[in-house]
Amino acid sequence: MYEGAVQDLIDELGRLPGVGPKSAQRIAFHLLASESADVGRLVAALQRVQAEVRFCVTCYNVAEAEQCRICRDPRRTDDVICVVEEPKDVVAIERTREFRGRYHVLGGAISPIEGVGPDDLRVKELMTRLMNGTVTELIIATDPNLEGEATAAYLARLVGPMGVAVSRLASGLPVGGDLEYADEVTLGRAFEGRRRIDA
Repeated sequence: MYEGAVQDLIDELGRLPGVGPKSAQRIAFHLLASESADVGRLVAALQRVQAEVRFCVTCYNVAEAEQCRICRDPRRTDDVICVVEEPKDVVAIERTREFRGRYHVLGGAISPIEGVGPDDLRVKELMTRLMNGTVTELIIATDPNLEGEATAAYLARLVGPMGVAVSRLASGLPVGGDLEYADEVTLGRAFEGRRRIDA
């Protein structure tokens, strides 16, 4: 335990996701040793994010205007929506430069253990987007874990009767990985998603 302001800083940093007590302490002492201008830039960046960043009214990605840059882009196709859990997932998919459709950010995944159900996610908003009839395919790109799989299964059951094609991102072995280190579920998925090689 440290005195006053230092302990308050450590406590606040420790509330951030992925930052444990030791990391919070290291960051706090790094900030204490930093130049005043460096700390000022960090404070200004935090205040600017708080004041200027919001969620897109269409897809719920992060945005600095009413709509995000992807929703404003007229070159993107409107007939395919990729559903992701968080805005960071949009960034990951955009880095591939493979997807030219639109997104829908749920804001999490179904997790009964954490008390998160479908009503806590942006499922109603997704259904509203699908009602206009322009969407022909829904790509579900939730995380390949228990919560992501539950969310994908729920969405597939919900959207299926609407006549919209529902697909799920393939999962399997990572490039550069060794078979001996793959778990049973990953190997099973790799076998399910195998592709024919044309010689």
